[in-house]
Amino acid sequence: MKRSKTSKSWMMEHVNDPFVQRAKTEGMRARAAYKLMEIDEKDKLFRSGMTVVDLGAAPGSWSQVAVGKVGGAGRVFALDLLPMEPIPGVHFMQGDFHDDAFVEAFEVQLGDGQVDLVLSDIAPNISGIPSSDQARSIHLAELALDFAARHLAANGRFLVKVFQGEGFDDYRKAMGEAFRSVVVRKPQASRGRSAEVYLLGTGKRS
Repeated sequence: MKRSKTSKSWMMEHVNDPFVQRAKTEGMRARAAYKLMEIDEKDKLFRSGMTVVDLGAAPGSWSQVAVGKVGGAGRVFALDLLPMEPIPGVHFMQGDFHDDAFVEAFEVQLGDGQVDLVLSDIAPNISGIPSSDQARSIHLAELALDFAARHLAANGRFLVKVFQGEGFDDYRKAMGEAFRSVVVRKPQASRGRSAEVYLLGTGKRS
């Protein structure tokens, strides 16, 4: 089957993308690493010794960034339904982060510690039906927010990818109820035409 003009155009753009090329050169697993790096540069997400949870972590580029930032005294948990190649210093758990049994297993691994930062770069598998894709995206973001609200320490932070469209304003309002501050970030590594933005919640409410 021949590739469509759209898929050929996307492939050319992807191959020529400077962030894709940089990721290959620097050994990062995906260009998404540079989105997180840019947000961290602006908002100082990480500190040495903190505990980070990376939801929907595969292939692992955000976990790569996180483990390099928190150092040997820190902990990074990477959770995903999909398998992920090991990353030194990252504790990977394969499963559904909104399944009660899996969450209990995570909590056992966490022990008495508290989570300082929850990251979520999750996006749904695209069906091509915009209204359906947007609804599924918001639903995944809601699940990530629920996880963050349950596991973050007081004053913890939550960074989540959200697509602008139906449900975005309500979701941002829900984040505002869970965190004292919510800001929008659109890193340069996000493609300009993409509706994706990142919401950063700071100061988890008790």
